[in-house]
This record gives sequence, C-alpha cells and structure tokens, in this order.
Amino acid sequence: MITKLDSLIAELCPDGVEYRKLGDIGRVAMCKRIMKDETASEGDVPFYKIGTFGKQADAYISQALYDEYKSKYSFPKKGDVLISAAGTIGRTVIYDGNPAYYQDSNIVWLDHDENQVQNKYLFYFYQLSPWHISTGGTIARLYNDNITKAVIPLPPLPIQSEIVRILDNFTELTAELTAELTAELTARKKQYNYYRGELLTFDEDVPMVTLGEIAEYSKTRIGAGELDAENYVGVDNLLPDKQGKTTSNYVPESGAFTGFDVDDVLIGNIRPYLKKIWLSDITGGTNGDVLVVHLTDKEILPRFLYQLLSSDAFFAFDMQHSKGAKMPRGSKQAIMAYPVPTPSLSEQTRIVAILDRFDTLVNDITRGLPAEIEARRKQYEYYRDKLLTFPAKQTTMS
Repeated sequence: MITKLDSLIAELCPDGVEYRKLGDIGRVAMCKRIMKDETASEGDVPFYKIGTFGKQADAYISQALYDEYKSKYSFPKKGDVLISAAGTIGRTVIYDGNPAYYQDSNIVWLDHDENQVQNKYLFYFYQLSPWHISTGGTIARLYNDNITKAVIPLPPLPIQSEIVRILDNFTELTAELTAELTAELTARKKQYNYYRGELLTFDEDVPMVTLGEIAEYSKTRIGAGELDAENYVGVDNLLPDKQGKTTSNYVPESGAFTGFDVDDVLIGNIRPYLKKIWLSDITGGTNGDVLVVHLTDKEILPRFLYQLLSSDAFFAFDMQHSKGAKMPRGSKQAIMAYPVPTPSLSEQTRIVAILDRFDTLVNDITRGLPAEIEARRKQYEYYRDKLLTFPAKQTTMS
C-alpha cells in the first residue's frame, strides 16, 4: 500500500535525501550564566539546573533578572528543543514558552532556521542519539562541537511534517497503551501482594517455629579467587522490589566472602537494600551486605520460605529491627527469631504454585505484562528509526 509519506518522498526527493551537519543549519545556543547568589529556593521564575532538567525546579530567579537576560541574551523560542549536555546527556525537553530559565552550557538548544528543519522533527531525530560523546572528564559531556558535527537527514518540510504527524500519533497511542498496561501491572502487583498476604496467613492450628529452628545463616567463607561475575552476588546486583539476581556484573578483587548454595535465600542486609531478595539457583559467594539463609529442615520448601521472606510483613519486621545510624543493617539475631508457619508440604506446594503464577505475570521481564510494555517501546523505536532513515542523495557534504 502506497502511503502519503511514500508519495511525498517519490515526488519531492526521488533521488534521495540530503544529509547535513547540524552546524550547517544552525548554531548551539544557551542562556546567560546565572550565578549562585542570584538564585533562591523560592522566587518568581524557575531556574533549571542539569539535576532538575525535565523535573521540578528547586531554584528560582527574580522576574527582573529574567526579563533583563531574556531581552539581552540568547533565549529559547517556544517549541525549541532543549538538550542536556552533561550528566545523562541527550535528554530533551520542548520549551513550552512559560517563564523559565536554564543553566548555561549544561542545557543548550539549536538556534536554527525553521524554514529548513522543524523543531518537532529535530526532537524525534535527537532520540536517535546522534552525538559522538566526549568522556575525558569525570562525567560524560556533550560539547558544542559534538552537536554541530552530528549529521541529520534533511528532507523537504512537507515530508518532515508527515513524519512528525505519524510519530505524534504513534507516541500518543503508545503512551495510552503503556498507561493502560502500567495500570494493569500496578493492579496485578496489588493483587499479588494481597493474595500473598492471605495465603501466608494461617490459623492457630498451623505450627509456628522461628526461622532459626528451620534454617541457619551461612558463615562459610569462599576465597575471592574462586569467584567471578557468574557466581558472585552483592547488594549491587540483587534486584529491587523483592526480585532476585538474573546475572551478576561484579567481580571481587580480594577478601573473604560468605558462601551460598542452590535454594539458599539471599537478602539485602543493609539499608536501603533490605527489600532485595533472591532464591539462588547457583553456587557462589557474597559479602556481609547480603544475608544468606540456608534451610536445614527438609519439611520446608525453599520456594515457600522465599515467599515468606518476600512478604511485606517480613520487610516491616526487618526494618523495625535493623540497627545502625548511617547505614542500618538487618539484625541477624532478630531475623533468625522471625516466626515462620509450617503447613504441610502439600499446602506449601499449593501456595507456591499460586504465588509463582502471580510472580511470573508481574515480575518476569520475558513474559507477562512487563514484556508487553517493553514490546510496545521496541515497536515504537523500530518505526521511529525506520521513518528517520532515508537513502542519501549523491551530493558532497561539507
């Protein structure tokens, strides 16, 4: 099927599209520098620094200073695409025309002729991250030269307009679908937590023991020379929100480490990582920031214990008993005294089967709702990239 965009390309650029450097069609601009003593925590006009770019401003300048600098120096026009040039570089915000001021050199924009390139077209093109990043300092930085040397396909304005229309519609549809899926995911998480709480609440006829009566925490040590990125687990590669490690990205250099085995439960043992938990499927080592709980009672299923220790009830208990001022740690003594119900193996199996289905739906990135959200994001990126790719016109580029 021939689309309107196909027809426009065939009519207006049958021999390909010209590619130009951004420096050929505009110049990098930024606001006049604002000194720290010219800002306040409250005021008339929000002042955005790189840390608050695209978020909520935490500094302000006076209306008089804003009016003066806006009239005398470079200032974005409504619709200009602002770019973060430090820290997380390449983030973009379309200036909406409301009073605001931006940190010089860290937040920039391309001052260009809109008869050559539309701002919204630039906005979508910037999503492709066309920059050659400078990383000589302590943080990555986007210098003016990185921007001006970036090469952009420059089709005629009617083609740019049609691409923007398509991507605007696609963005809106993707946002709506993602919002629906996110709402569904949130509802499922609440449902999961509710049923986990219900399923792990037992009548008085179910025997209760302490965790220390059915398990122990590992005191073994494994030499660092035996560990690698595949079998070492620290709090940095446990995952948040009560999900466990999928791969390790940490290679220890030296020192002694606590050992763990298959079916051991690993719990983050230092704030703010107390909510990190994983049921191990490998043998390896960790350190004192991770508590390794090893089952000694064969009448308790490892997956059942994992679900118990993943509960909000255990997290609240762990938080309540953690000790320390700056970086509180979970109390091993208190944790091992945590009350654990011991239903029959058949009841444990039934509970685990139900909760595992919820766990897969909610948390597994390869299946369930998170995968659907990720698929929509990839679909959007695929079509965006395809729409912004053209055969090059055979001309010399300066």
